[in-house]
Amino acid sequence: MSDFDTNTVKRLHEMTGASLADCEQALVQCNGDMEKARESLRTRGLVVAAEVSAKVVMQLREATGAPMMDCKQALKETGGNMEKAREWLRKKGTQIAAKAAGREVKEGKFFSYVHHNGKLAVLAEIVCETDFVAMNEQFLAFGKGVCFTIAASNPPVVYLGREQVDPDAIAKEREIVLAQTMMTMKGKPQAVVDKAVEGRMEKFFAEKCLMETAYVDPTGQGGGQSVEQKRAELVSKIGENIKVRRFVRMDLGG
Repeated sequence: MSDFDTNTVKRLHEMTGASLADCEQALVQCNGDMEKARESLRTRGLVVAAEVSAKVVMQLREATGAPMMDCKQALKETGGNMEKAREWLRKKGTQIAAKAAGREVKEGKFFSYVHHNGKLAVLAEIVCETDFVAMNEQFLAFGKGVCFTIAASNPPVVYLGREQVDPDAIAKEREIVLAQTMMTMKGKPQAVVDKAVEGRMEKFFAEKCLMETAYVDPTGQGGGQSVEQKRAELVSKIGENIKVRRFVRMDLGG
């Protein structure tokens, strides 16, 4: 018998569908490393994708908000690996959003936010395909989050996306960033310098462009996604094209 408790073995069994005995053996061989144990089972052909439990599917659904059938398929495709299943769902969401991008958007809503001190206000227009989706709770929450994101941005976001940024402004910023990087990374290979410059330019766009900045989730549950990633995720869940069309932020005296 191993020193691993029953719950740990059962958890691996739920994730992979492999037998309890095989799960216990894999954990022993991998010194309790769950990821290595899953990989060991996959390599040995012991992962039974069809046996992904409803409990694990529900855990993935709660973590991502994706439909149950998509969660089940993601777990099947990734051998029960929760993190890889989440990545699978993100990629699928991006594909769905890309397909929906060309569809016409005639409905939507204006969303607004006024800070408690009355010195900051935000107005955003977010559009979709049907008035039914315009009343959807997830759509409404996204609109609220976009307003929160604009209000919280510091320095304030100015553009919707990088395609709106003045090319001259980009060229000037790149020139400044290159000069700073050459100074701080003197003697480093050019490839390293170039990579650092690109990283700093990405930060520039994330600060200036709403769709690339970090999304502020009004529920406090999300994190780590850009506004664009959140939008694409919402499109994959709802199945309609959704766009942030325009926004304005007003600071008192600004």
